Amino acid sequence: MPSDEDNQPQASTSGSGYGEIRASIDVDALEKYLERTLKGVRLPLGVKQFKFGQSNPTYFLTDANNTRYVLRKKPSGALLSKTAHQVEREYTVLHALHQYNLRPTTSSNSRVPVPEPYLLCTDTSVIGTSFYVMQFLDGRIFEDARLLGLPSPKDREECWIAAIRALAALSSIDPADIGLGEYGPPGAYFPRQLRAFSKIAEVQGATRDIDTNERVHQIPFYESMLRWFQTHLPDESRIGRRIVHGDYKLDNLVFHPTQNVVIGILDWELSTLGSPLADFANLTQPWSIKPEYLPTDGVFRQNVRAFKGLPTNIGTSEENCAPVQIDLLEKEYCRCMNLEYPLKDIVFVKSWMLFRTSIISQGIAARVARRQASSANAAQYSTSVDLFGDIARKVVVDSGEDVEEPIQPILHIVLSFFNTHSISP
Repeated sequence: MPSDEDNQPQASTSGSGYGEIRASIDVDALEKYLERTLKGVRLPLGVKQFKFGQSNPTYFLTDANNTRYVLRKKPSGALLSKTAHQVEREYTVLHALHQYNLRPTTSSNSRVPVPEPYLLCTDTSVIGTSFYVMQFLDGRIFEDARLLGLPSPKDREECWIAAIRALAALSSIDPADIGLGEYGPPGAYFPRQLRAFSKIAEVQGATRDIDTNERVHQIPFYESMLRWFQTHLPDESRIGRRIVHGDYKLDNLVFHPTQNVVIGILDWELSTLGSPLADFANLTQPWSIKPEYLPTDGVFRQNVRAFKGLPTNIGTSEENCAPVQIDLLEKEYCRCMNLEYPLKDIVFVKSWMLFRTSIISQGIAARVARRQASSANAAQYSTSVDLFGDIARKVVVDSGEDVEEPIQPILHIVLSFFNTHSISP
């Protein structure tokens, strides 16, 4: 049910604040539509927009009864990608999981914590785009993975364990059992990812700045890492095809206001079917990064957490510690999923998720070069390409595997020519 409290959303270390509307919305048209379709709503509506960054504009609604809701919509105007901003898919997965939670046969430990979705509107004449309305969850959202605002190391450990258990609940569901058997493309997940992102990287890498004609920053060790990934693909049949959230991380989780349990998983825009290990690696990414991998100052020291090799928290003000040891998190995930510890193929998955981040950063840099995005942080994106590409390689090397040095550019051109024309050199 919607919450009836009228106070602003609370967050232990912020993250859920809202303010004035930045992306315009026709409130009158929305009120008329919801009065007909949303049971229990009482006009007028108060409408604010959440401050946290997201590609789908998200709004905080309060009706005359002080009942609170959340509305997510597609961005207005022409979209660059038909596959992005699919709020219909978000609603589909939330609805399926909510119905699963309501089954009498679903135990409390098996329920996936999600907000209840109330309605989906695909009629673009209402507010200009498709949108859906869901339950507002009053709780805590942690932006800093160290959880330093919590009173004790025990609380920090409990919150991280809760994040693992919520993920395991999601990862344990057979998609076909809840009507999501066709929710993602067929075939294994990681080969699919490799094909898609390598094509994207090749296009991005050829982009030149429209003013300077300089090429966009290149991904370090690109060729050698791709070869390593292609020859070390995981056996995805061990776990099977599962729902992948796509951006499972601590600040996409809502925790109970006072208890160290997850009450909601947010932001399902990138969800699909595939290997749940991708979500585990994304959640635990700080444990793949050593502090010395990061620049000594700047935005990365502030926003990227690096826990690899650090001891656990020993005091409430200790900043240079990990909130919990990665072994504990991996063992708990294996226990919940009935998997053998340590996780097989986890080195591949951790490295790939970092490498993918490098490609995504290059994409932002490419849009900046074409003046399709703000250039205010252009240097940061170029640094991200280097940083995450290099860390992806270090994850493999630190595990004892060998990654060949990049092939010389001229040799690469020659071999590409022979391969393209089916000629033996």
